Amino acid sequence: MDPVTGARILCVMGSGETAPTMAPVHRELIERVGGDAARAVLLDTPFGFQENADELVARAQEHFDRSIGHPLELASLRRAETATEVEREAAYSRIHAADYVFSGPGSPSYTLRQWRQTEVPGLLRDKLEQGGCVTLASAAAITLGIVSLPVYEIYKVGEPVHWLDGLDLLAVAGIRAALITHWDNAEGGTHDTRFCYMGEGRLTQLESLLPDGVAILGVDEHTALILDLGAERVEVRGRGRAVVRRSGVESSLPAGTETTLGELRAMLTGAGGPAARSTVPARVEVPPEPAGREEPFMALLGERQDEFDRARDRSDVAGMVAAILGLETTMAEWSSETFSGDERERGRSLLRRMVTRLGELATEGAADPRERVAPFVEAMLAMRRQFRAERRFDDADHLRDLLTGCGIEVRDGHRGEGSGWELAPRAAGRPGTP
Repeated sequence: MDPVTGARILCVMGSGETAPTMAPVHRELIERVGGDAARAVLLDTPFGFQENADELVARAQEHFDRSIGHPLELASLRRAETATEVEREAAYSRIHAADYVFSGPGSPSYTLRQWRQTEVPGLLRDKLEQGGCVTLASAAAITLGIVSLPVYEIYKVGEPVHWLDGLDLLAVAGIRAALITHWDNAEGGTHDTRFCYMGEGRLTQLESLLPDGVAILGVDEHTALILDLGAERVEVRGRGRAVVRRSGVESSLPAGTETTLGELRAMLTGAGGPAARSTVPARVEVPPEPAGREEPFMALLGERQDEFDRARDRSDVAGMVAAILGLETTMAEWSSETFSGDERERGRSLLRRMVTRLGELATEGAADPRERVAPFVEAMLAMRRQFRAERRFDDADHLRDLLTGCGIEVRDGHRGEGSGWELAPRAAGRPGTP
């Protein structure tokens, strides 16, 4: 590949690689390596073993189209031992020709096993040495270090703590470290899942097993650590921190920090700390965030629910509708995110509860029930029309069922003539059969 700009960039994302939080980072990095002329590819190996691999690819490509405004090609290499020679060469060719290579969630150990049998590590190294941007997130990023964390084997299977040999691509930046994403993970609730689900106890054991002179480089969730190798510059973006940990002692680079690669290397070797230049109030050391801190998506759901509850307390139908529409927008914006839990279903449940509660308010009585519920009903029907246009028929049917349960009879017109509605007799306060 002849690089468009000559920029050489390695970006590590702690998580949220297809969430709104990291979209500005993707956009900026693509701009740095050529903008509209840049060729971006997705390497699907880390999740190649998953049954929903096709769905994850589609979500990532949809996210790039919708939120980043740039096409994302697929360099597919899901299982090296079963890939044909043609399939391998096609993936290699796309990676070689790319200006922007992106890979993310899945299993670090699976990724290492597959990539070691292929030319992928050499191609990524060439990209960092000759020109282009490599953005690795979550599982893919963990492979970058001199040693790599087998997350699932330890956390899920119960194997003793140990390291795997990593790809050591951080060496291109002159860094000798183990890289851990999901540094500030808080999914455990009542138990410690920081440090990519390891918790303090297991991380301390892992530190004792590190090769001499190797530190840990951590990246918080929904945070990007950008290493501009050509400019020898380090930037931290997003909502959290990059963290250097040596023998249990942490030094932090909060979001907004700009420093040099030399200063980061000094932190990792214990030779010194950063002379940080920050676009936010300067902080080098920040206290750990509370273990119960909410994920961004769940925090947004909470904000929409608060808006709805405040509007309901003052019987503000328009405000309640605005909160429901805001919730639907939030869910659409985060539709490409690869959640590890039931966040998506919890969002849908909240939407259903909001619609139901608004329907209850509408049936509590008013001088003109139809006039009072009309803004709500018309908004819901507009959303239902959108769902049907997008072929989200299950969601459209859910809305109709919810409206029916609230006493709203929806009448679909023939041949795309739209939907009408009326209040059921009891909801309208008119005599009717029980």
